[in-house]
Amino acid sequence: MVSEHAPQPAAQVLVASNRGPVSYAVREDGSLEAKRGGGGLVSGLSAVDDKMWVCAALGDGDREAVRRGVGEPGVRMLDIDAGTHADAYNGIANSVLWFVHHMLYQTPVEPVFDAEFRRQWASFEAYNRSFAEALAEEAGRGAAVLVQDYHLSLVPGMLRELRPDLRIGHFSHTPWAPVDYFRLLPDDIAEQLLRGILGADRAAFLTRRWADAFIGCCTEILGGTGRTRIGVHGLGADAAFLTRRAHEADVDERMAALREQVGPGRRTVVRVDRTELSKNIVRGLHAYRALLDEHPEWRERVVHVAFAYPSRQDLAVYRAYTAEVQRVADGINKTYGTADWTPVVLHVKDDFARSLAAYRLADVALVNPIRDGMNLVAKEVPVVSDEGCALVLSREAGAYEELGEHAITVNPYDVSATAEALHEALTMPDDVRAARSQRLAEAATALPPQQWFLDQLEALRRG
Repeated sequence: MVSEHAPQPAAQVLVASNRGPVSYAVREDGSLEAKRGGGGLVSGLSAVDDKMWVCAALGDGDREAVRRGVGEPGVRMLDIDAGTHADAYNGIANSVLWFVHHMLYQTPVEPVFDAEFRRQWASFEAYNRSFAEALAEEAGRGAAVLVQDYHLSLVPGMLRELRPDLRIGHFSHTPWAPVDYFRLLPDDIAEQLLRGILGADRAAFLTRRWADAFIGCCTEILGGTGRTRIGVHGLGADAAFLTRRAHEADVDERMAALREQVGPGRRTVVRVDRTELSKNIVRGLHAYRALLDEHPEWRERVVHVAFAYPSRQDLAVYRAYTAEVQRVADGINKTYGTADWTPVVLHVKDDFARSLAAYRLADVALVNPIRDGMNLVAKEVPVVSDEGCALVLSREAGAYEELGEHAITVNPYDVSATAEALHEALTMPDDVRAARSQRLAEAATALPPQQWFLDQLEALRRG
């Protein structure tokens, strides 16, 4: 229920992220409807009392809630100017920083750092400053502040100037670019980003590889990390939640529908992703086509259940990528499909219950990102799969550090090798597949979200 609430006392634990734990929509009668979000941060912060979450208003409903003074206790939503937010979030965070850290640029023609980039960078600075000022206002004396992700890379340094008494942490949920790629950025911007994060007492990453890349950038560009400590905290799957949710009635309904689409007696290769450029969906489809070419015995015996949920469709490059996913899937179905066999079952409308149903049905999970900070899908499928699944996993996923020993690993650019990995996974004996799936599930759930968050908080407080 949404209601007005009195100002909160100064908090001792604060989290800052672009997206908050709640969003608002305006009903037809003008009232506001609140929708709670999920994820590791929401779960982790639930273990802490005396807390405040600072986030951005992301839509008209959120902004209306801020203007009316309506919201959830323990949440401060910032009504940042819509144009400033768009420049900062889409223009810089998603179109520059994301591309740098995931190494996605076609360097013969991009990036181009011109006057328009500098204009958007000024918005990125203003957006980060809004967070820093809000955190400075809300934090109690000596409070712990955990700043989340690349959107807010400048916040630690800005907040340090405003409130030197605070314990500040920054956590990167993405990869970190190696120094030679990071240096695509203008020199002053690269230095500003590093110094922004180094304003924190502690900077943490999902894997040792990403932490080492950050240290390498700091060493090469700044001469070191100064007094900032570097930490690593892998994020695991929430086994209790997933197991419970995957056996609810709506998931059973989706399973029945998927079974009908797949057909009796067929194996399944499952992938669940956003249509994010780094997820490598198109090459995954090409690998599946190569499997059908090189191993025709799989024709009519396997179905690729591919869920590619729209992401960042306000950016033209993402719309084009989504269209290419659809085009390649349609081409496979046209070339190989028969009256009673659809080789690729593609869904592009987000449906969490259907994703869990696919997890349960998976014989093989295909997770082949070009580059990924962690990739929770790789961890979730083995936990949920009814009969156990084989995991075909890119060595460029952060999850590779924890799961690679029990997965079939691939170079995400090598379509032919990925096709052979799919064949190996599909022919794996049932008992071997089940045993490996169990080991994957154990590794995947070793650090559940609450523990992931509390470990960071404890490390920050220890100093």
